[in-house]
Amino acid sequence: MKKNTIQKAINHLSKIKEFEILIKNNPTPQFEENKNYFDALSKTIIYQQLSGKVAKIIYLRFINLFKNKQPNADEYLKINNDLLREIGLSKQKISYISNLSYFFIENDNLTSFNSLTDEEIAKKLLSIKGIGQWTVDMFMMFTMFKTDILPLGDLGIKKAFKEIFNLNELPSNEFMISKSSDWKPFRTIASCYLWTLVDDGDVW
Repeated sequence: MKKNTIQKAINHLSKIKEFEILIKNNPTPQFEENKNYFDALSKTIIYQQLSGKVAKIIYLRFINLFKNKQPNADEYLKINNDLLREIGLSKQKISYISNLSYFFIENDNLTSFNSLTDEEIAKKLLSIKGIGQWTVDMFMMFTMFKTDILPLGDLGIKKAFKEIFNLNELPSNEFMISKSSDWKPFRTIASCYLWTLVDDGDVW
């Protein structure tokens, strides 16, 4: 994501009460380009339902299994499942990344992602068993650099909403959509700041 885009987001969000202190007390969000879509999507699968700290350890072990630390579908399918379990992947996630691998091989590595609409990308990805809306949202945010994604299914984001709005319980999707309307079109960057309130601070 371009620095001037991030700065525009910060300028916009800093005028909103909930973000004034968050922006002041936390570093600027970083977005690293990754055109290896298989790697990016494998990473999101690894991160599913884990704390950022634990997921990062497993992901770093994962990329070390590949030549030049560049995961690809063909190599993945040749890795012994026992080795994948040894690095911390569950049986279910091994299966999910296998599904992803077959999908990439059948679709010639999806080099056309940039030419697709958000809806087309989501439809393609959701057709893969093991990929749900959360994974799509992470991919849109951190790989496709979409600026206005609010991951409604993310527990950390829900906890952050509960904290900043002083709720007694986790918010509904409707509440989150309504309260975040002023954050548009920069809800991706807003989410990065919300994550600093929860988990271990090492989200991605």
